[in-house]
Amino acid sequence: MTSNRKPKVALISTGGTITSLSHVGELDMYEYTTSGNRMTAQQVLDKFPQSQTVADIIVVNFDTLPSTALGFEQWKKLVITIEQLTHENPDLTGVVILHGTATIEETSYALNLALKVDIPVVITGAQRPASALSTDAGLNIFNAVRVAACPQSKGMGVLVCLNDEINAAREVTKTSTGRLQTFRTIDFGALGHADGDGVFFYRQPIRKRAPNTPFDIRKLEQLPRIDIAYSYADSDGTAVRAFVAAGAKGIVGAAYVPGLLSPKESDAMKLAVDQGVIVVLSSRGGSGRAFGPAKNRDRGFLRADNLTPQKARILLGMALTVTNDPQHIQQIFDEY
Repeated sequence: MTSNRKPKVALISTGGTITSLSHVGELDMYEYTTSGNRMTAQQVLDKFPQSQTVADIIVVNFDTLPSTALGFEQWKKLVITIEQLTHENPDLTGVVILHGTATIEETSYALNLALKVDIPVVITGAQRPASALSTDAGLNIFNAVRVAACPQSKGMGVLVCLNDEINAAREVTKTSTGRLQTFRTIDFGALGHADGDGVFFYRQPIRKRAPNTPFDIRKLEQLPRIDIAYSYADSDGTAVRAFVAAGAKGIVGAAYVPGLLSPKESDAMKLAVDQGVIVVLSSRGGSGRAFGPAKNRDRGFLRADNLTPQKARILLGMALTVTNDPQHIQQIFDEY
């Protein structure tokens, strides 16, 4: 006998463009950030009720912030909130998080490493505020709910769904300030699509991910301090020395493609390693693996694989909560 019950999906709103209303008018695409007029999750659902046709929605109160203000405090709170939701609702199918696009890739990757539940978690946002003409907010929410309710989403890790595309949290990055096709997986492409006639997946991520990770942030006050040093012509290591002086436990180099530093910056990074700071080199290019030639290995620099600098920063912070051994940390980067 077939059940007609709809799947149960929790809706958490952290704020961002997808919840924003302009005080200027429906043609405003950027001044809305000034007013800070953001809807709650319930108000968003009232404005875009279509998701309720495909799922029973549980509205969850949460901090409503611009995504530029989100960080570890909200990541930890989301981990705990989602865990509580699954305990209180054993029949919960999935979770949708509304989020500002500036830091979606960071929150999604942090949750991909730290969550302790195995139901689908889908993060979505919008490039145009909810009040704008032709906003993408409503359809992105609807599609995210469908993806969260889709049986094939389970086991994929945290997913990011905007513009009808489904991407893995580890791989996706924001590539455009204003275009709707901003979230892309540059090296490998999307996992699938949320189309008008259904949700369709074409590949799976294979790197390790939640919930089977050693990273547990639920009782932490903060992650170890990790800073990012951006390489550029004539960079002389001043930023690196400042980060060490500020107490950085790790430094991620947004290095020249394919993972190289200027001579002076390399010297500053070597001094940091000598002082016990873990140095991981990523690439400022946004695509491809950071190489690990002998001159980098000999100086104790680790490699971030193909993680962007901002994601390498998160993984390094997580890694340092379980080990200080450089070889073990490199293994974590190779596996995650």
